[in-house]
Amino acid sequence: MITANDIQIDARGLNCPLPVLRAKRTMGHMQRGQVLRVRATDAGSVKDFEAFCRQSGNERVSFEESGGEYIFRLRKS
Repeated sequence: MITANDIQIDARGLNCPLPVLRAKRTMGHMQRGQVLRVRATDAGSVKDFEAFCRQSGNERVSFEESGGEYIFRLRKS
């Protein structure tokens, strides 16, 4: 579910580590509590985003996989 306050980035077609790097750069400009929605197609992004959240302290709100796309919702801590 997308809310009006979600920020979205499209990282489809990008390979590791670019989806996480784009998310990190975007989250650097976000306010605490805002949610970033990332769409990616690289299967490696699943483990990359797990590690990113663990290391950065940001929360992975949700994760979905559908038709070869991975959709992450991350809350800025």
